[in-house]
Amino acid sequence: MKVTSIATQGRWGSSDWVARYQLQYSDSGRTWRPYRQEDVIWTFTGNSDTDTVVQHKLPHSIRTQYMRLLPLEGSPKGGMGLRLEAYGCTYKSDVADFDGRSALLYRFNQKSTSTVKDVISLRFRSHQAEGVLVHGEGQRGDFLTLELQKGRLILHLNLGERKRRPQSAGRSSSVMLGSLLDDHHWHSVQIERFNKHVNFTVDGHTQHFRSPGQEDTLEIDYELSFGGIPLPGKPGTFLHENFHGCIENLNYNGVSVIDMAKRRKPQIYTVVSMNFYNNLQLCHMANYSSSVCI
Repeated sequence: MKVTSIATQGRWGSSDWVARYQLQYSDSGRTWRPYRQEDVIWTFTGNSDTDTVVQHKLPHSIRTQYMRLLPLEGSPKGGMGLRLEAYGCTYKSDVADFDGRSALLYRFNQKSTSTVKDVISLRFRSHQAEGVLVHGEGQRGDFLTLELQKGRLILHLNLGERKRRPQSAGRSSSVMLGSLLDDHHWHSVQIERFNKHVNFTVDGHTQHFRSPGQEDTLEIDYELSFGGIPLPGKPGTFLHENFHGCIENLNYNGVSVIDMAKRRKPQIYTVVSMNFYNNLQLCHMANYSSSVCI
């Protein structure tokens, strides 16, 4: 479920309530993440009597199957007890399981595509500290690569300045965000580019930067790859270590790539057989519902 708000009330017919608490959520019911605001574990103000409802709208919603409340302070007149209600909606999920050998290729209708604006968004989950999530490049020197390195996400971007592949790119075109992202929890990523101006967001933290290069457009030849950088003409052979884990709700400029792959659209080519799901529970034992959010 996508949880957007939480409300508490004291236990009926008693002097029990919870005055302060923290919130945790989980994919599996075994490992838990605390709810944070501005990277601080957040403490919610609860109740001061039995009957008043205290509701908190979450500044950023959570997507979860399991949720638990940790009481920190109870009623001075009684004990700890409460009534609890969660608000939100069911959550749509398209998931692909990458086994360390597979990749998805989104092939363009023409030889190359040139864009002034790009938006790429996804969520991922992995135990591996290394792996390419997104890659595209063009003959004039343009490239875009998003990869995990030592548990951190690095975005490489260059517009029209002739350089070698991303591993040789200068610092000005590489931005790093996050840490310990190989913790097998879900992490959200969004890349927004307009001309040379880029917003790179990981788990709600945004880095603004300006891409180097001579052009305002990103020119990519033939295809954009997800999960690895395959060698031309050699399916299953990769230039970098490819991604091993789950990717959910992968969108490129309004195109739902995983949904297209599930429907076997001709624009999507699969390198090595892959599994696609409507339910995160089937991808590495995650547990999310798959329904349309209204």
